[in-house]
Amino acid sequence: MWATTWLDDANLCLAPWLGLPQLPLVDWPDEEDVSAPLHWKTRPLVDWAAGREFVWVDDEITDADCAWVAAHHPAPALLHRVDPEHGLTDADFAVLEAWIRGRRARP
Repeated sequence: MWATTWLDDANLCLAPWLGLPQLPLVDWPDEEDVSAPLHWKTRPLVDWAAGREFVWVDDEITDADCAWVAAHHPAPALLHRVDPEHGLTDADFAVLEAWIRGRRARP
């Protein structure tokens, strides 16, 4: 699932570069929730996850978002902040892979 304001451009530009198939898009609300200090995507993503595990990779994630998700989302979630100056690096992919493998290893 793409949770980006790139909308379908993510499928056109990013998916082929990352080796991903075409993915559905999060349907963002018409109005952004600007409840500081949360990122405006935080609540809609938790709503979309609907109690399921999820990973959110973004360059604007803060500790406040991580704490809010931990307190309001019943399933495991990885909120991983990417350095906007470097984009996704091998180290980022290693963190994501380790988290996913760890989740799959659980009964």
